[in-house]
Amino acid sequence: MKRKATAVWQGTGTEGTGTLTSPSGVLKETPYNFKARFKNEDGKDGTNPEELIAASHAGCFTMALSFAIANEGHAADKLDTTATVSIEKVEDGFAITGIVLDLKGKVSGMSKEKFTELANGAKAGCPISKALSSVPISLNVSFEE
Repeated sequence: MKRKATAVWQGTGTEGTGTLTSPSGVLKETPYNFKARFKNEDGKDGTNPEELIAASHAGCFTMALSFAIANEGHAADKLDTTATVSIEKVEDGFAITGIVLDLKGKVSGMSKEKFTELANGAKAGCPISKALSSVPISLNVSFEE
């Protein structure tokens, strides 16, 4: 299985503009630019690679956790994950310096301890976490009993 997306860019790094498109149509000439990436955090100027990494990581981790919960004989009442990707200026440009996964969950019939154990396993085992293993990834768990 292979997944793809296309980026088209015109102009310089700081003044240019680009679009992102994916076959699913989720991204359809979605704008991105320097301001949206490095200056404007409200997302109104378009997306950016870090936002897309955050969405990918939140989705992958949450789905992996749902499989782990099912393997224990349960179904999640609700899993809500926010992934925050930090990008910072470093000596030779910019780097992703960390990712925080904030998880809120409810699984009827499961203990908080088991839920936390499964969440840590999903954090380590989901394909996006593995791909991003050079970046520190932390997990905050909130469990509703």
